Amino acid sequence: MDIVDFLKSQFICHLLICYIFIVSGLIINFIQLFTLILWPINKQLFRRINCRLAYCISSQMVMLLEWWSGTDCTLYTDPENYNKYGKENAIVILNHNFEIDFLCGWNFCERFGVLGSSKVLAKKELSYMPIIGWMWYFLEIVFCKRKWEEDRKTVMQKLLNLRDYPENFWFLIHCEGTRFTEQKHQISMQVAEAKGLPKLKYHLLPRTKGFAVTVQCLRNVVSAVYDSTLNFRNNENPTLLGVLNGKKYQADLYVRQVTHILFDFWHIEMRIPLEEVPEDEQECSNWLHKLYQEKDAFQEEYYRTGTYPAVPIVPPRRPWTLLNWLFWALLLLYPLFKLLINMINSGSSLTLASFAFVIVM
Repeated sequence: MDIVDFLKSQFICHLLICYIFIVSGLIINFIQLFTLILWPINKQLFRRINCRLAYCISSQMVMLLEWWSGTDCTLYTDPENYNKYGKENAIVILNHNFEIDFLCGWNFCERFGVLGSSKVLAKKELSYMPIIGWMWYFLEIVFCKRKWEEDRKTVMQKLLNLRDYPENFWFLIHCEGTRFTEQKHQISMQVAEAKGLPKLKYHLLPRTKGFAVTVQCLRNVVSAVYDSTLNFRNNENPTLLGVLNGKKYQADLYVRQVTHILFDFWHIEMRIPLEEVPEDEQECSNWLHKLYQEKDAFQEEYYRTGTYPAVPIVPPRRPWTLLNWLFWALLLLYPLFKLLINMINSGSSLTLASFAFVIVM
């Protein structure tokens, strides 16, 4: 183990990373609060500012994956469609098998310049969570209670509000609704058998109502659907703690077409023009179930061969995530160390113990 790897595994380094993320996140949340005065005056300016403020938070997480952990990304795609990524609004269907798949989704957005404006369909409880939850609130993220009778009207209104969004955005959606586990898979396949639906080996049954409403509300605004499945080489099961410890992973993303993209993290299977997705809710539901059968077949092929049938492309890593983190590190570590030195010079053991307790907590 070299000195860099040793430092990455040290608890004190993890504390400093968390300190920078938490303090900078709360500062940005506070700034976002003041941007509310712009909403009635200039809504589009409010949105553009909050896209950049949100980037300052989410890019710190992506920095951990790209620069701290050094995780490699390879994209398998049709080069003809590669140039469209980041230049159009899109619905991105994600699988939910790993602890860090959300982070890989953000990495995918970052490589194509839409991280700050990316949207998700998230649980209502997350809107109360400081930093990321509050950041999402100002980004007009679509929150739901997972009770469709109560959610439908709210979700539709939130989605319709995005129709005049001034920035290109990707709407990230986990159609399975929850992370894959063997127990959940068994229950899901029992439901499939009861409803007469085809069984899946590597995915849970998709929840079709949210996807159908998303397609309905964003039609003529979103250009395409990117169907994506994340896989990691050597059957690794990466964790956020592993990333924090600087462990390097190899991820694969496959995008099939009409369009193919593969990341070393992910597997995006299709760039599908939105007009090819049925508008009728039942037909859209059937279309999504068929898509998941195809995803299952591609997953089987990946487990068998360890690769995808497309041209590998490695999208260049952009420097902005690292530069943003370095800015906040320089801004926040200086007063922390100055305070610590002053406390040491004071000679009060009680003060030092209290400081250490607060930092660790």
